[in-house]
Amino acid sequence: MYAALWRILPGPWWVRVLILIIAAAVIVYGLFFYVFPWISPIIAPGEVDLQ
Repeated sequence: MYAALWRILPGPWWVRVLILIIAAAVIVYGLFFYVFPWISPIIAPGEVDLQ
């Protein structure tokens, strides 16, 4: 899968790396500011009971 992604990205290797870094940053931003706050009331990590 990663080889296919690497092949479809345009440009030399450094442009591909830059594109992947930016894409990873956008994904992490989306997770931290949209997905995790939306799902945190559902999970309720403070109510975990370890025995």
